[in-house]
Amino acid sequence: MIATVQAAVVTALIVVGSFFLLVGTIGLLRLPNVYNRMHATSKATTLGASSMLLAATVYYGPVSGGLTALVCIVFLFFTAPTGAHVISRAAQKMGVPFTDSARWPKGEDETPADDD
Repeated sequence: MIATVQAAVVTALIVVGSFFLLVGTIGLLRLPNVYNRMHATSKATTLGASSMLLAATVYYGPVSGGLTALVCIVFLFFTAPTGAHVISRAAQKMGVPFTDSARWPKGEDETPADDD
């Protein structure tokens, strides 16, 4: 009985993870600019990879492989937003424009990407 429940949970987590990874990939291919693509890949693929790693934790248990998967989840949740922020700031510094109505907020020490 426990093995059946464990298999069902692992299967569900893999299906959910695959769905989010597919959505992130489609977003990367279909969205129009670097900011939208960055958002799609950082949010959806973080959830997808975390679901896959959580499935590994359920399958292997809280020792050895499962513990490694949990550490990977924590690492992923710390590094994915940082990477997305770095990509966004680099694009802004290079002058990549937003879509039509979006603008960068004007700070004291920053120059906006496009001067109106």
